[in-house]
Amino acid sequence: MPAGELFDLVRPAAVVLATLLSTWILASARRRFSLHYAFLWAGLVMFLPLVVIPIYLAILLVWHFPKVEHVKHRFTVPAVYLAMLLGIFAVYQYRDRHSVDSHLAQASFAKVSSDQVTAIKEYRAALKLEDNAHTHKLLAVSLMEAGYENEAIEEFRIAEAGGETDDSIHLHLGHLLDKLNRKDEALVEYQRFVMSKTCFEVDERCDSAREMLKVRTETR
Repeated sequence: MPAGELFDLVRPAAVVLATLLSTWILASARRRFSLHYAFLWAGLVMFLPLVVIPIYLAILLVWHFPKVEHVKHRFTVPAVYLAMLLGIFAVYQYRDRHSVDSHLAQASFAKVSSDQVTAIKEYRAALKLEDNAHTHKLLAVSLMEAGYENEAIEEFRIAEAGGETDDSIHLHLGHLLDKLNRKDEALVEYQRFVMSKTCFEVDERCDSAREMLKVRTETR
């Protein structure tokens, strides 16, 4: 399992655990400190539980703060605090799970696992939220790898029209059009790739494209 995906699975549990510990500290601190200090301890535990909890317990052991037996709203305040934190986290999780970045991340994880169907689904979901030329190109690559040639061509065209600057689009289009026996169109794309900025640099794909261009020109 990729590290990023593992982190996404562990993070919610870690946040919920930190919230529960923070609430426990709030309930405990209210019996020993004033309300604003109790909230300060709870807030520190929320962000640094492994550091703050030992310090809090050590302070209680050293100074022996007396407990206040009758605290106003003893259980209500911690309960409301816990509900608010969990509610905020739930809203954040929902929005995060339905964001463009989340869909793109899920698509990347799927591609690492060679799950092109899920990758295509996630790229399409991202495009519903934000029409982006680069995302169209990524979708096109996944469609191509999954064997959906016509849909891949359409997405490559959309990416190119949207301003995607990756010259390899022309090479991909050349291969796809060749595969569909659309030789004249493939020839145009090979020519565009060979004349692109990429081929003014060292790129082994250009030699392949030149060879394909030569073969297609000779067989016309």
